[in-house]
Amino acid sequence: MITCGLMLVILLTAKLFIFSSRINPIEVIKFNEQHPEKEIETVNYYQTLSFADENLPAQEVKVKWRMKKMLDSHKHSKLQTNKLHQKAAIWFPVMEPILKRYGIPADFKYMPLVESGLQAGTSPKGASGYWQFMPQTARDFGLRVNSEVDERQQVVKSTVAAAKYLRSLYKEFGSWTLAAAAYNIGEGSLKRQMARQDEDNYFRLKLNRETATYVYKLISMKEIIEKPRLYGYKGKASRKLEKKQPKTAYFKPVAQNTNMLAMQILQN
Repeated sequence: MITCGLMLVILLTAKLFIFSSRINPIEVIKFNEQHPEKEIETVNYYQTLSFADENLPAQEVKVKWRMKKMLDSHKHSKLQTNKLHQKAAIWFPVMEPILKRYGIPADFKYMPLVESGLQAGTSPKGASGYWQFMPQTARDFGLRVNSEVDERQQVVKSTVAAAKYLRSLYKEFGSWTLAAAAYNIGEGSLKRQMARQDEDNYFRLKLNRETATYVYKLISMKEIIEKPRLYGYKGKASRKLEKKQPKTAYFKPVAQNTNMLAMQILQN
């Protein structure tokens, strides 16, 4: 009886350790890929992901696979830089009140990180500035763009224009994920695809590669900024915008015989 009681205490302690540990989702993903027969359940984590309060439909296999792939591509070992965190710490306090003033969800502040890495410049297609506006769209929403001045390069003015544009897109599509997609592909192109496919859910639409992964990129950028240590980012710069993480574990073993293996990787 003493032996059985001791074993029960050990088992309960192991489970308590697992469910209270800080967890590195990338390591769990790697573990599952290498040991499919000892899979650790990850759906709880992916179901916590969202963009502009629209939850990621992680129960759909294709959606979860795309999210895994995109998160993996944004970890520190792939990007090898903390510059995104540094720039976000500088410019987010400028952008956030502007977005709020126009009723735009705060998650859209991650858009310039995806569009331009929060730096000035012009793409080969002519999109320019932090928000990568095309010339005519910029003019439509109040920016001066001519041979003498280009207000796309000014953070405050371009953020105001972006907020106005995003607000108009939301009024047109009724969804923030679709508004983000329209920002990337253009509202006309998105409407044609929606009509052709008779579908109004971004995650189920078949779009070009860039637009099909666009919201996943936004969510990934949000994750690495708010949870830098989960993705291998270290140092003071990467922690400036870090959000306090919940104590509840996102992952759990699906079988009892995975407990010890899980305990080896469910740590930072």
